[in-house]
Amino acid sequence: MGGDPPDLLPRYLALVWAVLTVYGSLYPFAGWQNTGADPFAFLTQPWPRYWTGFDLAANVVVYMPTGFLLTLALRRLPGRYTAPILATLLGALLSFTMESLQTWLPARIASNVDLGCNSLGSLLGSLLATWAGLRLRALWKGWRPRLIAELPLVDLGLTLLGLWLLTLLSPETLLFGTGDLRLALGWLPSLSYGPDTYRLAETAVVASNLVAVGLFAGAMTRGRWLAYLLVPLFFLGAALVRSLGAALLAGPGDFLDWLTPGVEQGLRLGAMTLGLLLLLPPLGRLILAALALLIGAILVNLAPIDPYSPAALALWRQGHFLNFNGLTRWISTIWPFLALPYLFLVSRRL
Repeated sequence: MGGDPPDLLPRYLALVWAVLTVYGSLYPFAGWQNTGADPFAFLTQPWPRYWTGFDLAANVVVYMPTGFLLTLALRRLPGRYTAPILATLLGALLSFTMESLQTWLPARIASNVDLGCNSLGSLLGSLLATWAGLRLRALWKGWRPRLIAELPLVDLGLTLLGLWLLTLLSPETLLFGTGDLRLALGWLPSLSYGPDTYRLAETAVVASNLVAVGLFAGAMTRGRWLAYLLVPLFFLGAALVRSLGAALLAGPGDFLDWLTPGVEQGLRLGAMTLGLLLLLPPLGRLILAALALLIGAILVNLAPIDPYSPAALALWRQGHFLNFNGLTRWISTIWPFLALPYLFLVSRRL
């Protein structure tokens, strides 16, 4: 019974969060040097001279999901406290490994304070899962059959949709514009910049990806008409995530800067198209979602570079947002190439 579908979601989420933590801890993965320093010397270092409350809080918060998700994923182990204790230890071990590896990265500084805060975050997440995890799981188990479709690997699909929400925090991409390989591969934009060209490209990227992700999310829902309720709610959450990213980047007063005329036109066009296509059965939604996602990835690689990006990144790449920028950009780049195989695999099983 340990492999029943409801238990797979926290396992997927725990794995994804661990991978994201590793990436964020070792970004930018460049300049590795063997200076001969002891990788464990940071354990006995004195309290750092320069620190902020933001740094301490961030290091605690970022590891809370680790402890929380691992506790839920390991809950079937024997013993009442086995899962939270093991989850806390695994979170601390992950942090210890990351801090040790940072010894060979000139851009990073290994810190025993970070290790302590990360371990505290894992502990707090484990305690939260122990206190509320069973209640949340019971609630999820009760509502899941009413909301979620009985599809192969549906928990993996839900995880991919959750990961997609993180792509909206990247300031380097057009809205919904995942799969841009140009920065990673050094490609130049294929179209010259102009206001009309940019607006047209923005509209096409937003519309195609809204259709793709909307059909993807719709295929995960139980019942055709339920999709007309849950998919708009999902995109409302996406808008809130994008607005949060804009508020963090430019300031609270600029939280709707992403809502340009091209975006508005793309949202209208995509919403009208999606409203019709949601009438399709799950197989049709999955196939067209894959096609629309492929089209969106092609369009985003042909579109002009966002003129807002240089100014935005000048702020985003400073201080606390350096690693977060690299993480969100990486997720945004690879997401379609994770989602496409999933869509094709599930389509073949229906």
